[in-house]
Formats: sequence, structure tokens, C-alpha cells
Amino acid sequence: MFGYVVVNKAELKFKEFDVYQSFYCGLCKKLKERGGNVSRLALTYDMTFVYMLLTGLYEPQTVYSPCKCVLHPLEKRHMRQNEYAEYVADMSVLMTCYKCRDDWNDEKKLTAKCMLGMLTKKNKGIVEKYPEKTKRIAEAMEQLSRGEEAGSDNVDEMAGFFGRIMADILVAKEDEWAMVLSRMGFYLGKFIYILDAYEDIEEDKKKGRYNPLYKLYDSTEFEEECRQILTMMIAECSREFEKLPILENVDILRNILYSGVWVRFENIRAKRNSKEKSQAVQD
Repeated sequence: MFGYVVVNKAELKFKEFDVYQSFYCGLCKKLKERGGNVSRLALTYDMTFVYMLLTGLYEPQTVYSPCKCVLHPLEKRHMRQNEYAEYVADMSVLMTCYKCRDDWNDEKKLTAKCMLGMLTKKNKGIVEKYPEKTKRIAEAMEQLSRGEEAGSDNVDEMAGFFGRIMADILVAKEDEWAMVLSRMGFYLGKFIYILDAYEDIEEDKKKGRYNPLYKLYDSTEFEEECRQILTMMIAECSREFEKLPILENVDILRNILYSGVWVRFENIRAKRNSKEKSQAVQD
């Protein structure tokens, strides 16, 4: 359910993309430090955004240093690390464990079961470190699972469960900005959940899997209604973001919220339209 909160690389300056990449590499390095190479599988662009957001808001002392990447051995890379890298790394592992558990329960993916087994011990330490936060996240995940099992078509309610999860993740500490971060995370989580359902609707229908958008999918206005819902969610998220006193890398964060999040949507829609035209020609 991650991979939607990305930059629009085409609209970034080269220097800005290098900065963004350094946060991505910094989080990757921290994941390895916290749990070995297997933890790197929990790396996502979505959580890189969270890392950049918290860094920009709290402006912690950040170490900028060169690093090597086994996947890109010939490229010159740098990374940024600070106290929030550890927090975001922990949340990344936590959410990856939930995803692996869902993939195993829903599709019996052996890779998911193996990865879950390797991350379980590390996840236990995270639960012990953040007992109240992980309890709330677990409760929201349970409500989400019950809704899926019941076949709920209440899109707002189902997306809201994941919104509560992202709200908890964005609030790294209880302070004057906690409420704003919580609301921002709530709407961002709803956006992610709905966009994920939008992307998977055809495959879910084919395989008989749950999707909250089935009822809406039967409408001739499916594409437009989905766009309107997603627009409302990210607009609310962005409204909360603009309340935060962020100066550092704010243009990159805005690139993500105002443009990057739509890259995946447009790619999905273009692919779907191309498929429909191809089928029409064959018919």
C-alpha cells in the first residue's frame, strides 16, 4: 500500500533531486544499521517523505556524508542522517510487517511469509519501544481487516482506518505541531488507501479480492469521481502542511504533495485508457 508519495522528478532541479536522494539513502542506511540488510526491504519513498518532513519541521542536527550503494556501485552517493531516521526506520519495518502478513493471509505469498519471519524479531523490539503508538496502529489495522472481511463499500470509513495509521506515524512526538501532523497524516493516509484501491480494482475483481471501490467502479463516472475524492484528500493534507513552519527543502516537499502524488495516478489512468482502446480495436 506504499509507493505513491513520490517526487515528480521532471519538475525538480538536479540539486533538489540530489538532496531528496540523500534522504532516501540515509533512511536505507539506517534501516541496515537497525536490522541488517533484510530491513532495507522496508525502504519506501513514502517513508522518505515522512523523514524529510520531520527533518524540515524540527531541524535536528543532520550529518551529511558520502556512502556506497551495492545496487549503484558506480554512482557517487551521499546520505543525510539524524535522530528522525531511526524513528522513520522503525515505522517502516512496522508497516512492512503488516503488509507481509496481509500478503500471506490474502495470497499466500511465500516471499511475504519469509520476509515476515526475518523481520518479526526486529518488529517486536519496535512494539516494545513505542507501546501506545503501536497499540493504536494495531487497533486501526484490525478494524481495517474486519471491514475488508465484511466486504464494506464505505470508502470513507475504510480509508479513514488507514488515515489513522498514517496520522500516528507522522506524529513523532507530542508537541505543539502534533495535531497538525496528525491531521496531515490522516488525509495523506486516506489518499494512499484510495489510490491503492484505484490501481488494483481490475486485478482485485479478476481474482475475487476485496476492494472498497467495486460499487463506484460500476459507475460511468468512475475515473472522475476517483479523481475528485483524491483531490479532496490531498488538498486537506496540503492545507495542514502549509501550517507547518518548514523552510528547509520546502520546495521538494511541495513538489511531492502538489505534483508527485499525481504521477502514479496519471500513469495508472494512461495505462487503463490504453488497454481499453486496444480492446475496442480488437472488438
